[in-house]
Amino acid sequence: MSKDPLDKAANTVKKVVDDARDSIHEAAHRSNAEGERATRETLGDAMTPGEKAGSALREAKERVAAEFDKGKREVRDKT
Repeated sequence: MSKDPLDKAANTVKKVVDDARDSIHEAAHRSNAEGERATRETLGDAMTPGEKAGSALREAKERVAAEFDKGKREVRDKT
């Protein structure tokens, strides 16, 4: 019996697990980014300019991280 079908099955399982993990991480990053935006919208003028800038940077960081996780998944799907 050839090991090839087993290797293919193992790779498929690994891909599914990795895709699920990256999807969960992507969703968490997007949620965190929306939370930062909501904080700025809710607090508005009560935040100092520095707090607003920090929040905007955290939002951007979370959005980049989400896109990175999405990109990993898309590259994996193409292989």
